[in-house]
Amino acid sequence: MEYEAVVYDLDGTLVRLDVDWDAAARDAAAALRARDVDVDGLSLWEMLETATERGYKSAVSDALADHEREGATRGSVLPTADELPRAGPVGVCSLNAERACREALAVHGLDAHVDAVVGRDTVEGYKPDPEPLLHVLGHLDAEPGRALFVGDTERDRETARRAGVEFRWVEEH
Repeated sequence: MEYEAVVYDLDGTLVRLDVDWDAAARDAAAALRARDVDVDGLSLWEMLETATERGYKSAVSDALADHEREGATRGSVLPTADELPRAGPVGVCSLNAERACREALAVHGLDAHVDAVVGRDTVEGYKPDPEPLLHVLGHLDAEPGRALFVGDTERDRETARRAGVEFRWVEEH
């Protein structure tokens, strides 16, 4: 099938961000504890979900974004990036902060091959909510049923399913 657009996840698909996720989780936990939210036993992404539910998404997202932007400058390009440039429109839909995505793409010279970028802070929802993927497809003027989403996690696959977009697993790196 020829696709109207191809959208990639970022971290683990096109590049690997060099993020100290334990430090990021500590900072996210501190942001929530400062707001009297119990984070005991929560994973980093569960903290983000809790923060979103309680109205503190930006505090946690900002704490994570600092780590992601730093990790973007030290990351490494992955073999899937060899698919770029492509003939048609290309997007990135990531659970990382949009600015970190843009920095990682620029550091690795991929930014010229990507037409639209959506991170967890670009729109209200974040993966596996289909909103970010549908948002990037809107920017690419592509119909969900004629697009492909390439990713490396079950969350990516579920996002594609919910958006009505074909999904392809990234090759192991």
